Amino acid sequence: MDDPEHATLRRMVTGDFANRKMELLRPKFQQMVDGLIDDMLAAGNSADLFSQLAVPMSSTAICEILGVHNEEGVRFSKLGKIMASPASTPEDNVKAVDDMRALLRSLVERSKTDPGDGVIGHLVSAGEVPDEEIVATALLLMAAGHGATAHMTTLGTMALLANPDQLALIRASRDPKFIANAVEELLRYLSVAHLGRRRVAIDDIDIGGVLIRAGEGIIVATDTANHDPSAFEGDPDVLDLNRDARHHLAFGFGVHQCLGQQLSRVLLQVVFGTLYRRIPTLALTVPVDRLSYKLGLAIYGVNELPVAW
Repeated sequence: MDDPEHATLRRMVTGDFANRKMELLRPKFQQMVDGLIDDMLAAGNSADLFSQLAVPMSSTAICEILGVHNEEGVRFSKLGKIMASPASTPEDNVKAVDDMRALLRSLVERSKTDPGDGVIGHLVSAGEVPDEEIVATALLLMAAGHGATAHMTTLGTMALLANPDQLALIRASRDPKFIANAVEELLRYLSVAHLGRRRVAIDDIDIGGVLIRAGEGIIVATDTANHDPSAFEGDPDVLDLNRDARHHLAFGFGVHQCLGQQLSRVLLQVVFGTLYRRIPTLALTVPVDRLSYKLGLAIYGVNELPVAW
């Protein structure tokens, strides 16, 4: 979607993802993450970090932002888990998406009399967006927010376990500024979101001495840009939690920059600042090269991350 339609719709929901609101939600997110870790510890000395921590954490958080609560929130989370599960068949996924659309439609209808405090209610109250567009917007926000943060949690854990010196830094730190900087470096290093990178030039442009003519296609490889040695000091292929990586492109750039980036940042700060401190002996139970990866999708990640302590 381009402006002015894009700017109009985005403006209606920007407040729901503002940094101030995310900071107000931080204590609730902290309680949620601690609860999920409590459940893992109570269940034994091993877990699948993806399905038992990353997915429910992301799902619960996006429910909070959309305004999906109580029984609907439970249904929402179950459907999101099916959509994220490696065991799901294509038929299961199609049915889950259809059921998710039906759930969102019912929430749109209910919001017409009880809007609540979430994206769905705010869009309904605005009275400017057709019902089906609200459903499509909510589904997009669910898929993007749910998937990217969940995969950052598991891949970030893999990266830290593979770099024990960096893991020791984040485990020992009680400095919120260091944790926040570490999250930015992990976002740069991993660059899990590969969607929204295809563009078409509307004018002739020159980039690095290469002429791209109007009408030609472009793939903006943000993961490559995030490993550009001219943009990041030191070796950008090395994970360095002390690096200033705030100018990374993991959330894109410009008017289409990721709407939910502050939500993702706060969640990742909470989980990375908590998990390794509470489970200091966390370790993978299978070699990295035996893990099953999500390939060919808009968001990169693993299907499961078996760990023990």
